[in-house]
Amino acid sequence: MTGMEIVVVGVNHKLAPVQVREHLAFTPAQMEPALSALRAKTMEAVLLSTCNRTEIYAVVPSADSGVRDITTFLSDFHAVSADRFSPFLFSLSGREAVGHLFAVASGLESMILGEPQILGQVREAYLAALAQDTAGTLLSWVFHHAMKVGKQVRTETNISRNAVSVSHAAVELAKGIFGTLSNRSVLLVGAGEMGQLAARNLLDNGCARLLVVNRTFSRASELAARFGGTAEELNRLPDLLAEVDVAICATGSPDFVITREMAERALAARADRPLVLIDIAVPRDVDPAVGDAGRVILHDIDDLQAVCSANLEERRKEVGRAQEIIDAELDLFETWWGSLQVVPTIKALRDRAEEIRQAELQKALPRLGELTDRQRSVVEALTVGIVNKMLHQPTVRLKSRGGNGSGAAYVQILRDLFALEESRT
Repeated sequence: MTGMEIVVVGVNHKLAPVQVREHLAFTPAQMEPALSALRAKTMEAVLLSTCNRTEIYAVVPSADSGVRDITTFLSDFHAVSADRFSPFLFSLSGREAVGHLFAVASGLESMILGEPQILGQVREAYLAALAQDTAGTLLSWVFHHAMKVGKQVRTETNISRNAVSVSHAAVELAKGIFGTLSNRSVLLVGAGEMGQLAARNLLDNGCARLLVVNRTFSRASELAARFGGTAEELNRLPDLLAEVDVAICATGSPDFVITREMAERALAARADRPLVLIDIAVPRDVDPAVGDAGRVILHDIDDLQAVCSANLEERRKEVGRAQEIIDAELDLFETWWGSLQVVPTIKALRDRAEEIRQAELQKALPRLGELTDRQRSVVEALTVGIVNKMLHQPTVRLKSRGGNGSGAAYVQILRDLFALEESRT
């Protein structure tokens, strides 16, 4: 398919600092007008914007002009001079652009290797483009296969298994101690970023009951409401420690939030039930002396970071297998894309043959005298059959050459031999 290329243009956490990324990010409210503006500059477009990346995947007449147009769009839409972000901008085309998307969907390009959220974000970006009618046949194929690859990588490799963030590791640790959290109550001490991540992971792991305390009760209430928990006043902390199975501590307090005296008071009210305390705060929220109290299982951030480092190393071992899955799908892309390149030439060849058939038929019919309708049908079928038989093998072989990467040479030869006009599609 002449005059058509797939490109990606954008910034990400590997190449651009947050000060640049935040200027080029798109809020949910901006997606509709942004895609509308892209419709005027591209043939198809999908906009992927997360905290770590802003990437525009597009079908354009040519890679060079497409990259320039998308760069101009970013500058105009955000009212930011291109000079401020161009040094951090990357662009890829063809197989490399599609390969980048497959790697993104698989978690290979994420800040945390193998993180699962990006696959859902890729899907949401594609659906937003569909809703605005900016994702057509070409990008639909590419994004469907990207989502397929992302799922396959997560299913057939261990790249997303085992926690590599401290918040995730804290929840995995609690789950490992009890086997399941579906019948356990968890107290979250702190409603900051670490606490929010822990709450999300607790919800994903089916925590039966979530309680939240924070120095500011309104923040505890907000977090609890988001994740189906219950907010409690901070002064109830000793009583709550007596009730719950696990407490995950993630405040910014400079002093211990849970002291040995507090823990011993809670233990006295717990009968024989042990208390699991997981401290992911720096400075620590839990007095280390608490670990000496009976029936307390205490883990601090150093314990968890050691687990995260080991798990990340295990994930890195899976990159090669993930890349094999991506490469296999990229080969399918090249076969599909190559076959598209020859379609206009096949159509042009068949149009030329039909034009000749019709012209010769109109010359011959008057010389045949009066023909019945059946006789005319036989002559018509005869000429159609000859054309189809003559073009069958060239069509099959040209499609085959398109799929193995040599289609461009055959297309040019065929166009020269039959004086076919250049396709505009």
